[in-house]
Amino acid sequence: MSKFIVITGAAGFIGSVLANYLNFNQLDNVIIVDDFSKLEKIHNYDSLPYDRIERDQFIDWLDKHHNDIDTVVHLGARTDTTEFDYGVFEKLNLNYSKNIWNICSNYGIDLYYASSAATYGDGTLGYNDDIELIDRLQPLNPYGLSKNEFDKWAIKQINKPKHWTGFKFFNVYGPNEYHKRRMASVVFHGYNQIKKEGKIKLFKSHKPDYKDGEQKRDFVYVKDVIKVLFWFLEHRPENSIYNLGTGKARSFIDLAKSIFSAMNIKENIEFIDMPKDIRDKYQYFTEANMTKLHNIGYNNPFYSLENGISDYVKNYLIPDKCFEK
Repeated sequence: MSKFIVITGAAGFIGSVLANYLNFNQLDNVIIVDDFSKLEKIHNYDSLPYDRIERDQFIDWLDKHHNDIDTVVHLGARTDTTEFDYGVFEKLNLNYSKNIWNICSNYGIDLYYASSAATYGDGTLGYNDDIELIDRLQPLNPYGLSKNEFDKWAIKQINKPKHWTGFKFFNVYGPNEYHKRRMASVVFHGYNQIKKEGKIKLFKSHKPDYKDGEQKRDFVYVKDVIKVLFWFLEHRPENSIYNLGTGKARSFIDLAKSIFSAMNIKENIEFIDMPKDIRDKYQYFTEANMTKLHNIGYNNPFYSLENGISDYVKNYLIPDKCFEK
């Protein structure tokens, strides 16, 4: 029997899409980990045939069953960028992740984990995933800080997994994010606003360099994210930290227009004030430098913003469906 791939955060957004993708590709050697008591996520994983491990039992379980494990894909995290209590992130995003890293390192288990574009802060140093720059990054919120602290810690470790990679996810959108509430993508919220009110609300700009709605992000469709993760599982390339976006920044107005187009509804955009609690912690521009990922051989095309939103809206949001291949 082949050894297992373990996915943490498997009831969540990206983790559940990966688990379902592996199932569609007929991988039966998968174990999923999460807090399965949160029933709002149940549709993300209820059809999966895999064994489940509760998150608070996983560290002890992994240490005990290490001989049976090939790879851990660690996608479980606290991801609320509006939570400002660093202690919340320190427990799950930092200490929990360190425990997983140490066990994987001690027993020769490969580890792939989620970092974040939030580590780049306001982009003063650009969006280059050169690990030499990580010590100089200044995240804008405790979430980004926790992710950057783990990246810095991991790089400095002498004891490392044989194969390991951190992925700096940019603005991921797509099916299976319905449970994320305030932290769901602007695509998800925009679709629901248009469906209910016939219009979408976007944040005004509070910087003179940007017009309202011209703030830009690197929006990446979750299907592309999963294809990259699957490619890493197949090829086990050079250990490092990699950006995972599209490499193309697009405006929130572009995003809104794409949703209206997919819904076949006339455009109606309203600009609202940004909440004061996030105003000085808001990224006005992100764009992944994808050179390093391309240089190791990943050259598959990514969905354009228009095509990704069209697929998401027409095949998942309108019919109210979870991820399918």
